[in-house]
Amino acid sequence: MTGDEGAQGAPGEDDGGGSVGRPAEPQAVTVVVADDHPMWRDAVARDLTDAGFRVVATAEDGPGAVRRTLATRPAVLVLDLNLPGLRGDQVCAAVMAAGLSTRVLVLSASAEQKDVLAAVKAGATGYLLKSASRETFLDAVRDIAGGRAVFTPGLAGLVLGEYRRLASEPAPAAGTDEPGAPQLTDRETEVLRLVATGMTYKQIAAHLFISHRTVQNHVQTTLGKLQLHNRVELVRYAIERGLDDE
Repeated sequence: MTGDEGAQGAPGEDDGGGSVGRPAEPQAVTVVVADDHPMWRDAVARDLTDAGFRVVATAEDGPGAVRRTLATRPAVLVLDLNLPGLRGDQVCAAVMAAGLSTRVLVLSASAEQKDVLAAVKAGATGYLLKSASRETFLDAVRDIAGGRAVFTPGLAGLVLGEYRRLASEPAPAAGTDEPGAPQLTDRETEVLRLVATGMTYKQIAAHLFISHRTVQNHVQTTLGKLQLHNRVELVRYAIERGLDDE
């Protein structure tokens, strides 16, 4: 794997000083790949490995995807929707219910609205069509691992529109003044509002004149306080409370 080869050092890099003062190699992002087509599954795993990711397991069906994800606890699960045994959205729901920090990227041939919404409602952080280029796919895995939601162009609006529809339906009031409701700081609320408008972390950082890392920290803290799992759930939470319209 690329990361291991880099750790050994190229000829002429080390004149005998060992690794003292040399920055540590970044830990490879761990990934599980679940797809019922062997050639596609192997090709995706190979592309990930060549790009420096660490594929810790693969699965050919839904139950296997759940078992191997729970066993290896990867950073990202790359998941096909049409799996035998359990559909991809059911696999995603099972992983979310287990309380793992694993983020799910659905990689599917289907652009059907019902499939996209089923995946997102189950907790998927991203949805990419299999027609995407190799680089688009690899960038999506990196973004998903970093906590950013990724959708094939044209699907993001669909997802946001569905959340707005759900938010418009009658529901119990859920203001922050409810007994026991989590209390967000003013800065966390501001970041949450900007996340709900669809801004990227880098755009939020520039808008608030803070670092990208600080934005990520605010998002992670807010996720913890609200007991949510990913940015998609965070956007829905904000829309349900009208924060995106402020």
